[in-house]
Amino acid sequence: MPGSDLPPPEVPMTTEALLTRWLTAAQKAELLHGVLVFAGDYDERDLETARRTYPGRRPVLNADSGLEVHPAGAGAPAPLVSRPAGVSEPEGGS
Repeated sequence: MPGSDLPPPEVPMTTEALLTRWLTAAQKAELLHGVLVFAGDYDERDLETARRTYPGRRPVLNADSGLEVHPAGAGAPAPLVSRPAGVSEPEGGS
């Protein structure tokens, strides 16, 4: 069963799960308040991979093009990493 070695989707991630799962080539990976945060340059393809890798969880792209994997819940989660105040979006960004 995919993801059977992970905590239930509604439970925040653990350090053990962080150290044993995809993405191993991330520039930096952190565990913030039970949310996996991967630094790097990610896109929609990576979101799909995260959905398969972390079944039941809610992956999102953050303002720094990083990837966050949040516990299960209703609706889309707000990214933990956001652009600092006074810093504008890059030209052509969303």
